[in-house]
Amino acid sequence: MAFEIGDTLPALTLKASGGQTVNLEDLKGTSLVLYFYPKDNTPGCTQEGQDFRDLYAQFKAAGAQVMGVSKDGVKAHDNFIAKHDFPFTLLSDADGALCAALDVMREKSMYGKTYVGIDRSTFLFNPQGQLIEVWRGVKVKGHAQAVLDALKRA
Repeated sequence: MAFEIGDTLPALTLKASGGQTVNLEDLKGTSLVLYFYPKDNTPGCTQEGQDFRDLYAQFKAAGAQVMGVSKDGVKAHDNFIAKHDFPFTLLSDADGALCAALDVMREKSMYGKTYVGIDRSTFLFNPQGQLIEVWRGVKVKGHAQAVLDALKRA
């Protein structure tokens, strides 16, 4: 089941960095950038996080929250944040419920082995919690800026 423009943010609660618990319904009232990435402290995921970090003040000024999501645990997220000085929350979707709801799991192949993992994807929600833009199969270079540009147009 695809998650598409106009769909509403799922009502899920996830563990998050800094010992937080985040109920997605509580995020309504502000725009939300939810970016999914495969794994903490890997080159592409680190660069993507750094790009969102470097533009974070502009996202905040445009009225949006930024949150990263992977299946990594909270401890890994806390280390990732500390290492790269990320000013935003990272959500731990260890059970894959949010990944399933937003349809980001894809069959992948590495070194001849096939596995199911997160397809780098970003979702932009309006303050009412409705999806207004989606990027799938994201290439990191220039992506955070493209999301910021879309937010400013929204």
